Amino acid sequence: MATRRCVNSPNCFCYICGSYTVKKQQRNISNFVQKVYFAYFGMKLRDQDKSWAPHIVCSVCVEELRQWFQGKKKSFRFGVPMVWREPKNHSDDCYFCSCSVQGFNLKNRKDNILDDLDQMSHSSSDNDDSYDPGTNDPELFSQSDLNDLVRDLGLPKDSAEVLGSRLKERHVLASGVSFSWYRLREKEFVPFFTQEGELVFCNNVPGIMEMFNIAYDPEEWGLFIDSSKRSLKAVLLHNGNQYASVPVGHSVHLKECYENLGFVLNKLSYSDHKWTICGDLKVISMLLGQQSGYTKFPCFLCEWGSRDRKQHYVKQTWPIRKALIPGVKNVERQSLVDPKKILLPPLHIKLGLMKQFVKAFHKEGECFKYLCEQFPGLSDAKLKEGVFVGPDIRKLLKDEIFVTKMEMEEKNAWNSFKLVVTGFLGNKKDPNYKTLVAELLQNYKILGCNMSVKVHFLHSHLDYFPENLGAVSEEQGERFHQDLKEMERRYQGRWNVNMMADYCWMLKRENSQEHSRKSTKRSFDGKRKLFYKDL
Repeated sequence: MATRRCVNSPNCFCYICGSYTVKKQQRNISNFVQKVYFAYFGMKLRDQDKSWAPHIVCSVCVEELRQWFQGKKKSFRFGVPMVWREPKNHSDDCYFCSCSVQGFNLKNRKDNILDDLDQMSHSSSDNDDSYDPGTNDPELFSQSDLNDLVRDLGLPKDSAEVLGSRLKERHVLASGVSFSWYRLREKEFVPFFTQEGELVFCNNVPGIMEMFNIAYDPEEWGLFIDSSKRSLKAVLLHNGNQYASVPVGHSVHLKECYENLGFVLNKLSYSDHKWTICGDLKVISMLLGQQSGYTKFPCFLCEWGSRDRKQHYVKQTWPIRKALIPGVKNVERQSLVDPKKILLPPLHIKLGLMKQFVKAFHKEGECFKYLCEQFPGLSDAKLKEGVFVGPDIRKLLKDEIFVTKMEMEEKNAWNSFKLVVTGFLGNKKDPNYKTLVAELLQNYKILGCNMSVKVHFLHSHLDYFPENLGAVSEEQGERFHQDLKEMERRYQGRWNVNMMADYCWMLKRENSQEHSRKSTKRSFDGKRKLFYKDL
């Protein structure tokens, strides 16, 4: 935004209607005005701490609000108030500078400024918020329009009914549109879920896909199983992220263990679908029947010795595992899935690389002290062990000061890490990705980073990774935890088939109409690009 000020002061314009207001007609924004404004328009009177927004209202708007509040007037003279935003410049994007107020007074009010205001009719120079009731006839909400609006706003059942009631009072609902049925809106998806014991699971995967109007092909989907602090979840992720994640299993009482994972796979009829499996290495080890913890042979692809540190970064080819035999090489139980169906987790490999990088820091060095300053919310134990999440790493990748705190060896390793993240572990694979990975491993070796099983996958099994890691990343499954968190809060203590069905109802869309203002809520076939930004 330009540094010069507006030609006309924002405090000469009414916050509600946007009209130029002489000093005699200016009124302060009192608590009464704020309360009645919220009661009528359904939104708070905001931006009073911003210099680019008006801090006064005109006497006409105040009087109309008072008359409506007292019941003397049924409606305001317009249905949409002024919506303010910070202008980008003062030449063609500033409301206040575009209004000509020269010679304005009470007598020539209609002949001067109102002509300009009518052309701009309750907009803040943002076309997305423009509305001209004089030329645009209101388009009534159909049933499908109202349903999609409720989904886009992410409203719970009671709030959806309130919205429908308010729209009906304003006569903007088409004939036959109802909203009382929202209390049972999940009804159409309930038959696709069953509760057995502590587990709620999908009993008909092809059927629920048909509800979303797509042809089901198990080869196009991967099964993600993971647990958060609250619940254990099983989700189907589309390979390519063309469709949203579909929940197929949920339990707040089952924990991550071999027996429970086998129970989940059995109820989902995994043997019939044979989806690919993605998830963190802890879940993958359980599914393959491997021993948990720091073991001697943690890799399910080869007999890599995790404790043979003299061979780390030196020996690249290790004996291939021909089979996972219980009782041999840290395998405790029979595998629940085919190892060929396992996808290596790119997100957790990124986190593992970051962990080994930070653990190699000198704890008294400037670089580690800078990390402590940037992440005061992390405990000393997590910082020393390099336990970071995706947003933390994205923050550091954009931090230009972080590099200046590094020694030369640390800087080389960090630059290599950035290249591997963007050129291999993301949505795009660089033609020279093998060279990038080799340089990363070499710089990690010079820095003194330990080789974990995640680093080992890059060192010995680079060809095992799929072509596009972003398309099959478990990151979309990790995001599902956040998506379902709000639904779990709404159904507190009632985590049953209705909650899962309601979540599926929120994914469905009935209209394909494009809107100028996009919703932050994901629809089933609406791709959310923010899922797969490189770390």
